[in-house]
Amino acid sequence: MSSGQGGWVGERLTARSFLKPHHVARAVFHPAWIPEAVDPSVERLKRLRVIGGAVAALGVYTFVQGGFAFDEMLDNAATASVVVFFVTPLTVGVMLYVWRRGGTVRQLKVPLVNALKLLLLFIGSVLATVLLFRLGDAFGVPAKLVLSLAGLWLGIFVIEGAVKLTGNFFGTAAVHRGLPPLLATVTTSLMAVMDLLTGDLHGLSLTMGIVFILGAPVTVAAIALLELRRLRQRYGIRLADHPAVLPRTAPPPPPYAPPGPGGFVPPGGRPHGSPYGSPYGNPYGAPPPYGPGDPYAG
Repeated sequence: MSSGQGGWVGERLTARSFLKPHHVARAVFHPAWIPEAVDPSVERLKRLRVIGGAVAALGVYTFVQGGFAFDEMLDNAATASVVVFFVTPLTVGVMLYVWRRGGTVRQLKVPLVNALKLLLLFIGSVLATVLLFRLGDAFGVPAKLVLSLAGLWLGIFVIEGAVKLTGNFFGTAAVHRGLPPLLATVTTSLMAVMDLLTGDLHGLSLTMGIVFILGAPVTVAAIALLELRRLRQRYGIRLADHPAVLPRTAPPPPPYAPPGPGGFVPPGGRPHGSPYGSPYGNPYGAPPPYGPGDPYAG
């Protein structure tokens, strides 16, 4: 799912592109191998999940207390990165064990390695951003100015990257479309539990602290469950099934297909052929043999 579907960078970058860190982040953190959304309604649910995840990751204080606690935001970003670094591989490992009867790990090697690279790249960017801002306080004004500018560039780069990555959760949608909502739920829930266990209520009372701290993960979990339900009911994608046995999904066709030779547009705006991909639906192996009940047999 890398070389076979295009290079890593999702957009073409030039020297001028590096003056705009959000452009670089979109190109780097939304690689060409990440699959497009299969349903606009599922994509809208992802956006809501992103908001809930951001509240959990950046800290309740920033959103509730009315003040912008920059140092606390840096600490929370570093903590969230460490949590994601350990939780993501562990959760994926558990799912690989669940999928063991439906297929092999070797079938998923390429998307798994790509997702790991994306995870390490993002975490490295977050930690580098935090380090630059921390080092600025240890030097004089000229060095602090340079480090602050570099940190600002990386900060924008990381924020835009986080927005892109939260929807597909570090490219794990290329492994299984049910992984991103599962990982988002596990990560935000674990961070909330850590806050509760350490008593970090961000200056709020006990009751309000519990409400606001648990609000984000509960919201993320509810949206994730709805997302998984729609994937299961509309596309037959079940979280417990190995990706090799799942039906192939494709993004909905555009309302108007590009004109063909001579300017011809097929009726309904669709190109000739099925817009839903191979009828066999298995992107990892050979088409299944014909058998009883197969609509394509005979």
